[in-house]
Amino acid sequence: MDSYEKKVLLGKITEAASTKSHISPELFTKYDVKRGLRNNDGTGVLVGLTEVGEVMSYIIDDAERVPVEGKLFYQGYEISDLVKGFYGKRFGYEEIAFLLLTGELPTEGELKSFRELLSDRRPLPDGFTEDMILKAPSPDVMNKLARSVLALYSYDDDPETRTKANIVRQCVELIARFPVLISYGYMARRHYVEHQSLYIHDPRPEYNTAENILHLIRPDGEFNELEARILDLALVLHAEHGGGNNSSFVTHAVSSTGSDTYSVIAAAVGSLKGPQHGGASNKAYAMMREMSEAVKNWKDDGQVRDYLSSILKKEAFDRSGLIYGIGHAVYTLSDPRTRLLKQYAKELAVQTGKEDLFELYENVERLAPDVFHEVKKNDKIVCANVDYYAGFIYSMLGIPPELFTPIFASARIAGWSAHRIEELVSGGRILRPAYKCVCKRREYTPMDIRKDML
Repeated sequence: MDSYEKKVLLGKITEAASTKSHISPELFTKYDVKRGLRNNDGTGVLVGLTEVGEVMSYIIDDAERVPVEGKLFYQGYEISDLVKGFYGKRFGYEEIAFLLLTGELPTEGELKSFRELLSDRRPLPDGFTEDMILKAPSPDVMNKLARSVLALYSYDDDPETRTKANIVRQCVELIARFPVLISYGYMARRHYVEHQSLYIHDPRPEYNTAENILHLIRPDGEFNELEARILDLALVLHAEHGGGNNSSFVTHAVSSTGSDTYSVIAAAVGSLKGPQHGGASNKAYAMMREMSEAVKNWKDDGQVRDYLSSILKKEAFDRSGLIYGIGHAVYTLSDPRTRLLKQYAKELAVQTGKEDLFELYENVERLAPDVFHEVKKNDKIVCANVDYYAGFIYSMLGIPPELFTPIFASARIAGWSAHRIEELVSGGRILRPAYKCVCKRREYTPMDIRKDML
């Protein structure tokens, strides 16, 4: 079979598979399938219990679901209180990682010790950078991250033992090493895919997570305090989001099988990579960049509304009909992470001379819900989510889009670790939801009387 015949055969298989895989939407209604594991009223299907994080977006008043300003809790503490407690006084990510893992806020001595522990575990194993990263570069840093996590299994002297002490040890090492893995993965991509100079810095023991990320991805390794503090804040806001988000649910699901830590976290990385999950900040940033070029007067509400309308009508940007960064599966009136991130995004915009672009972001955030209702003809309440401003902030920090989602992963590894530990301690049963098979049963057809379907 020559290459043309192979191509034709693959085309026929694709067509047949696509036709066979289509399930009528009416059947989902008939069997009351909770598509996306969401109930008809927009709430999530309850599949588990967690103490790690909580997302709140509505209250029940006289049996009616009433939208409220969004709130996010880490181990019972409201995120705005946590941020208020550390911002401007100290860096927060390590403190939040300790909270997520242990359920308690650290004392000054405990925090110092935990930071030293992370610093001690941050360097990669001998030979890992060259053999596992530089010799196998990937055009996608999230792909490289997942492969690197799996490869760490081979460098672990005890990768399979399921004791709590061993699982915690592995999780702490991954929290420490994720910034190095994504930075080196990006540098390998930059050199071997983009054919630019290769810079490999060692992580510095005196630097925290945010400082090390900026140090590792910049050729000169330099940064200022405001840059590090705002990246640290972004890491805090991405560290956890309840057990129902896709990647944390994947963490619970794969952990429930009894699989090893590296396989579990690699699966979570694969989930986060998707553009409807962690990859949304890339899409939002790209959309806004195209809008900034297409709209001549950023302060003209009419021009901005027209462009947003064209996006929803699948006439602009990627023709998906989605305004990326606007709307969320859970939040309605507001996303608490957006409120916090936006506050400091303005500070960074002033420092970098991007005030006009920040104003465009604000205008789109203000106008998008009304345009959404006009075009879609429904009353769904939408707001800007954390991805909307995250990409803008990363760009002002000089962070390339290829690292937007990997940085999200460097934050969320703390939440994934907490959910993995919780599943092993409190789960006890493999997660196994049901799927209704709607394919009609058929009699077996012998080979000699089968007819070509392709």
